[in-house]
Amino acid sequence: MTEVSDREPPRRRVPAPARSARPGTVRRPGPGARPARGPAGPRPGAPKVIRLGSPRPRLRLIGVALTLVLLAFVVRLFQVQAVDASTYAGKAEQNRYVGQVLAAERGEITDRNGVALATSEDAYDITADPTMFAPDELEIGDGPEQAAALLAPILGTDQEALVKKLRPENEALRYVKLAGRQTPQVWNQIKELKRALAKKAEHDDSTVNVLAGVFSVPTSKRVYPNTELAAGILGWVNAEGEGGGGIELQLDKRLAGEDGKIRYAQSGGRLVPTAGGSTETPAVPGSDIELTIHRDIQWAAQNAISEQVEKSAADRGYVIVQDTRTGEVLAMANAPGFDPNNLSEADPGALGNAAVQDAFEPGSTAKVLSMAAVLEENVATPGTHVVVPNRLHRGDRLFKDDIDHPTWYLTLNGVLAKSSNIGTILATGQLGKTQAQANKVLYDYLRKFGLGSHSGLGFPGETKGILAPPDTWSTSQQYTIPFGQGVSVNAMQAASVYSTIANGGVRIEPTLVRGSKGPDGRFTPAPKPERTRVVSEKTAKTLARMLESVVDDEEGTGTKARIPGYRVAGKTGTANRVDPATGKYHGYTSSFAGFAPADKPRITVYCVIQNATEGSYFGGQICGPVYKQVMEFALKTLQVPPTGAAPAALPVTFTP
Repeated sequence: MTEVSDREPPRRRVPAPARSARPGTVRRPGPGARPARGPAGPRPGAPKVIRLGSPRPRLRLIGVALTLVLLAFVVRLFQVQAVDASTYAGKAEQNRYVGQVLAAERGEITDRNGVALATSEDAYDITADPTMFAPDELEIGDGPEQAAALLAPILGTDQEALVKKLRPENEALRYVKLAGRQTPQVWNQIKELKRALAKKAEHDDSTVNVLAGVFSVPTSKRVYPNTELAAGILGWVNAEGEGGGGIELQLDKRLAGEDGKIRYAQSGGRLVPTAGGSTETPAVPGSDIELTIHRDIQWAAQNAISEQVEKSAADRGYVIVQDTRTGEVLAMANAPGFDPNNLSEADPGALGNAAVQDAFEPGSTAKVLSMAAVLEENVATPGTHVVVPNRLHRGDRLFKDDIDHPTWYLTLNGVLAKSSNIGTILATGQLGKTQAQANKVLYDYLRKFGLGSHSGLGFPGETKGILAPPDTWSTSQQYTIPFGQGVSVNAMQAASVYSTIANGGVRIEPTLVRGSKGPDGRFTPAPKPERTRVVSEKTAKTLARMLESVVDDEEGTGTKARIPGYRVAGKTGTANRVDPATGKYHGYTSSFAGFAPADKPRITVYCVIQNATEGSYFGGQICGPVYKQVMEFALKTLQVPPTGAAPAALPVTFTP
C-alpha cells in the first residue's frame, strides 16, 4: 500500500533565468551549452508583410487644422454677431423688404350734368426684380435678353430698352418698371406666358422660366370715352400718369390725389403677409372735377366747325359758346382735333387748345369796342351822321373799306351794320382833341374789355394777345386798331367782349370749372368769378340794338346768322391774317360773334376760321352759318323761349 503523508508534495524546481550580461561584455557559453539560435528567416513561400508608420503624427496634424478652421468660424461669427451686427441686420432688412408706390386713383372730369368726359380704368404697371435675372439665379448669362425678346412684342417696347432695365448698373436694385399703365389683357398675356414657361421648366431641366422675375402692380389708365370731344379742353395724361395739357395739366394736383406706399416682406418676389415689419400708407383718390361744359352743346359746336373747316379747306377753326349771365363756357371746340386716347397718331399741330392759345387780329368784330367807347364817351349816338368817302388819307397811309363804293352817307349805326373801316376811323377820331388823346381813350376801353390780359380761365398756354401801349402805336396802328387790325386777341377774349355787352356792360371772367367733389363725396363750388363794370347798361343796350342791324338789315353783313323766332345781335369780321410760319400777312381770319336773344341775352357764340382757301373767306359767309347752327342748337337744348316782336329798326343811312 502506499503511505499517505500530510506533508505537501515536493515542488518542481524551475531553473532560474540566465542573467543578462553586463553592457560591453560578451557572454560565453559554458561547457556543454547549446549554441544560440539566430533570427528565424522567412519560411519559403510565405507572403511579405508591410509594416505602417505610427498614426499619431497624422492625427495631430488633422487636429491642428480643424482647430484653425473652427477658430476662423468663431472669429467670423463674432464679427457678424457682435462687431458688424447692425450693418448686416440692415442689409438683411434691405434684401427682405421691398417698397412700392400705391398709385392713387385719378379723379374724373365730367360735364356740368355729370357726364364723364375723362375717367380711369383698371391697369397694371409691369415691373421686374433685376436680381432674379442674374446668371447665378438663372444659371444662364442671357436671361435679360431672353426675357426682353418675349416681352417686347407684348408691351410694344424697344427690346434693347428692356434689356437695360433688366440689367441695371446698380446690381442691388430689386424694382424696375418695364411698362406703365398696361391693360389687363396685356398682363394676362404675360401671365399665360409665365405659366407656360414654368410648366415647361418642371419637365425639362434645361429650360428656365426667364419671366419668373416679372410682376405687376395694380394702377389705373386714363380713358376719354368721347374720343375727340372736348379734347382741347381736357388735354391728356402722359405715360407717367401726369397731366400733359388742358384741364388735366391745370388741375393735375387735385385730380391726381396722393399716392400711397407699401413696404412688405417678400420671398422669391412674392408677398409674405404674415411677416412683421410690413407697413402700408393708403393712397388718397383724386377729386372729381365738374366743368361748365355742356356735352351736347360741345358736340354741336365741334361738329359744325369741323364741317366748315373741311369745306373751306382751312387751316383750323374754333367755336366758343358762353352763358352771358354767368360767364360759364358751355362749349369750346377746335378743328382739327385729336384723340387723347391715342396721342401717337395725333397731329402735333392739332394738340392743345387753339381757342385760347392762338393770337390773331380780330378784324371787324372788334369794331364793337370802338363803338362802345364812342357811345360811352357821348361823342356820338346811333343816329349820328358819318360821311364815308371811298378812300381816307391818314398819316402816310390811304385807307379803304372791303369794297370800293361811292361816298356813303351813313349813321353811326350804319357804319357798324356795313362794317366800314373808314367810318370807324372817323368816329373814334372824336374821342380826343388830338389823335394821341383819342388813342389813349380807346386803349383804356380795350383794356377794360379784357384785351391784353389773360381771360381769367387760367388755362395752360393761354396767350394774352398783343395790345401795345398807345404811345408806341405806329402811324398805321393809330388808325387800324379801331377796326381790329394791329391788335391781337384769342377767341376767348373776343367772345368775352360780346358777353360783356350782352350782360348789360358788366364783364364776368369766363370760367371752365363749376366745382370739385373730393374723396369724401362733398361738392365744393368753384370761387365766383370777378365782375367788372365796363360800360353803362344804357350803352350796352344801345350796342345790342346796333348789332341787331348787322343781322336784320338787308344791307347788313350778317344776314346768314338770322334765326327764326329770335332776335339776334352779331357782327362779322374778315381780317388780314398773319401767317405764323412766316410772320407776314397771308390769307384771312374769318369770324362772326354775337348773342341771342338780343332783347334778353342768354348765350354768346363766337366762331373763327383761319385761312379758308376754298369758296368765300368773308366772315359773314362762312362763319355766319356756323353761328346760326350752334346758336339754334344751344337755344333749343337750354329751352330758351323765343322773343317777342323787335322794335323799330335803327336807321342805317341818311339823306344829305
